[in-house]
Amino acid sequence: MGIQDWSEDIILVDLPQEPEMGDELKTVTGTVRDRGDCDVVIDFSSIDIITSSSLSKLLKLRKLLGDCGHRLVFCGVAPATKGIFTVTGLDGIFEMADDKFVALASLQMVG
Repeated sequence: MGIQDWSEDIILVDLPQEPEMGDELKTVTGTVRDRGDCDVVIDFSSIDIITSSSLSKLLKLRKLLGDCGHRLVFCGVAPATKGIFTVTGLDGIFEMADDKFVALASLQMVG
């Protein structure tokens, strides 16, 4: 599994395929609740499909982070997956970067 502390205040998640994705997102949410002071980068490079259940978990994670003034950034999102975000209208809600290095740099420059 791919949850790692990138720095003191950034968690980097290499998201697994469904059905493990849902469990991983629950773990990430629990980690954010426990720490309370971090941003999260989620790497979608190995993802080609996402379920509505996982979309719901991502929205909950975004709200949890947003309520504490922190950010959730997606990276490595494949065109087909971006299409899912666009069709559901979530492309304007989630922040996306081309790759994990751009995502991490954007968080470190602001924070």
